[in-house]
Amino acid sequence: MSHAYLFPTSGKARKATERERMIHDELVFYDADIMCLQEADRQDKLFPFLQNAGYSYTYAAGPLKPHGCIVAYRQDMFRIVGERVIQYDDVEVREDTTISPQARIASSHRTKNIGLLVALERVGTDRTGYIVATTHLFWHPAGYRQAGLLLRGIIGWRDLMQLCDWPCIITGDFNFSPEDPAYSLLVGDPLSTEQKHRLDISRVVHVSIDPTVPSSSTMELEEGEGDPDRLRRLSDGLLSDSEFLDLFRCPLRSAYDEGQRARKDVVTDVATFGDRTSFSAARLGVNEPMWTSYTHYWKTTLDYIFFLDSPRTHTEVIGYLQPHLTENVVQGLPQLRVCGSDHFSLCAELKTSVSPCE
Repeated sequence: MSHAYLFPTSGKARKATERERMIHDELVFYDADIMCLQEADRQDKLFPFLQNAGYSYTYAAGPLKPHGCIVAYRQDMFRIVGERVIQYDDVEVREDTTISPQARIASSHRTKNIGLLVALERVGTDRTGYIVATTHLFWHPAGYRQAGLLLRGIIGWRDLMQLCDWPCIITGDFNFSPEDPAYSLLVGDPLSTEQKHRLDISRVVHVSIDPTVPSSSTMELEEGEGDPDRLRRLSDGLLSDSEFLDLFRCPLRSAYDEGQRARKDVVTDVATFGDRTSFSAARLGVNEPMWTSYTHYWKTTLDYIFFLDSPRTHTEVIGYLQPHLTENVVQGLPQLRVCGSDHFSLCAELKTSVSPCE
């Protein structure tokens, strides 16, 4: 939490030493088999804590970033059989060698964000397990491309590892809401007219790609608020609508969207994204949590647990952690004795059945 002034109502919880124990206690309280963490810093404290709690882990970060992503897993349940880091800034979307490297990468913003992929095999089984991915995407429209590259990278890596029968779990801070075009692309919902418009106007080029863009701000925050952009040119090679769609060929399912939709059929105390917006009840994502981040200055839904079955598996959501209610976080997170982070923890219990080989 390097910009403490963004959290004026958090008091002592702005200090890492005050909220670190809260975060550590929450991590083990849920007794998860697999944990995915983003913006994980203070590794000198976090890594020993995870090990003492019975977890092994894989950590990766973008170039020169002091924090990164972690996939942690119970040592007695899983063993790692492979890992990969996707450096979004360097991934080529197109294979055409006749065009410029910039056009092959087709990026609008260099952000240093990454995706971390881990193959976890269940201990005591014959090659059964999960592909687990976690990421922290950039808030700028560059995150649309990053989301597509993550999905394409997961599917391609699963095939390369010859683990095509393994389901995938994809988690993280995606930095877009359920009504965003990137969410609909991920879950396979058709884009609305408004979403197509938002996708179109997102095609801007940042000064990190084109240094000739005039600077409009003397101060850049970590996530780039107020960063200078310009409208695209044909030579920038930004992705077309059809190329975006091609990146999102395999629709994901959301644990919370499905879990909360089912729970709303039997109880009335489910607070969803759709309850606070005009988002159509027919759209996927309307039953995501009402909030996953709630601070003094911003309150939104950004974090998700997605999954993707293989041809031989079927996954069901059999439980999930109910998110914080608005009245419990109204002061703005983080807060002592409430939550040590400005984001909620999301937890889901998934049951995967495997069909026998024919």
